Amino acid sequence: MANDSRFSYDLYAIGNALVDSEYEVSDAHLQTMGVDKRHMTLIDADRRTELLGHLQTTTSRRTGGGSAGNTVVALAQLGGRAFYSCRVADDELGAFYTQDLIANGVATNLTHAQPAPGQTGSCMVMVTPDAERSMSTFLGATAELDATALHEQAIAQSRIYYMEGYLAASPTGLQAALQGRQIAQAAGVALATTLSDVSMINFCRPGLDAIVGQGLDYLFCNEEEAQVWAGTQDLAVICQQFSQLARTVCLTRGSMGCVVLEGGQQTTVPAATVKALDTNGAGDMFAGAFLYAVTHGHSHAQAAWLANQAAAQVVSQYGNRLTRDIMGGIKSRFGQHVAA
Repeated sequence: MANDSRFSYDLYAIGNALVDSEYEVSDAHLQTMGVDKRHMTLIDADRRTELLGHLQTTTSRRTGGGSAGNTVVALAQLGGRAFYSCRVADDELGAFYTQDLIANGVATNLTHAQPAPGQTGSCMVMVTPDAERSMSTFLGATAELDATALHEQAIAQSRIYYMEGYLAASPTGLQAALQGRQIAQAAGVALATTLSDVSMINFCRPGLDAIVGQGLDYLFCNEEEAQVWAGTQDLAVICQQFSQLARTVCLTRGSMGCVVLEGGQQTTVPAATVKALDTNGAGDMFAGAFLYAVTHGHSHAQAAWLANQAAAQVVSQYGNRLTRDIMGGIKSRFGQHVAA
């Protein structure tokens, strides 16, 4: 299946290019800075400068980021083929981000276009001792992501077209995601998205509704996002509502694993047992591992097992991504699990 010559890519994704800087902070520090815990907040350049002032004595770790960016890297590290459409600026962070994608084996529009002047988007990720992540995102150049980032031929030659839910906050980014969605549907490419964050549901619901649209094949969300979307904490009601949104829905529940909804059936797949240090990137990792497995001939229950293992590994460390070697070990265990 994976070697079918009709397909150049297993996954084509569009999303925000963000360089993550991660800080370990206390709850009191979050309150002092006025940061909304557990959620993503969009900030401007002045607010970014203010927050950096609060954090100047705190050591940070820098990595490539962005929700869909994390997802395509995860898929590529497992051996899948991915293309990522995004936008960076002609600065040091933009060069860092582009090289990071290339180093992880991800094809991108960034190698085909001259970056624009300005600042590349960045995300300040603040992790508290309870492992929760709170994000302050300066969009920078990615605020102007538009349809010029799309590669129509690459979309048409992909198995799955994936839209980052955060694009619901960007008029041009949303338009680009929806234009790519039309190209994908016309070519018979499967459609996937993630709800991304509660803030998107609360403040950008019309955009998310448009991304979900009709005929969605894969939808990823966590339990809190599902509760806010459905307006209830009743899991049975949530599952009934969400089963109408996509052919396959993956509802992640942290240490309780995940629920896969498909064709009126509900399958619970247990989580791996780990001590959580940092939840940043867990949902992105889950989606990347799940989509790798389904594009390589595995059942959705098997895909969820792999996704749970990879997500558990990423929350047991600080940082939003894993190394290629660690991903190789997870893939090896997956092979043993499938063979058992």
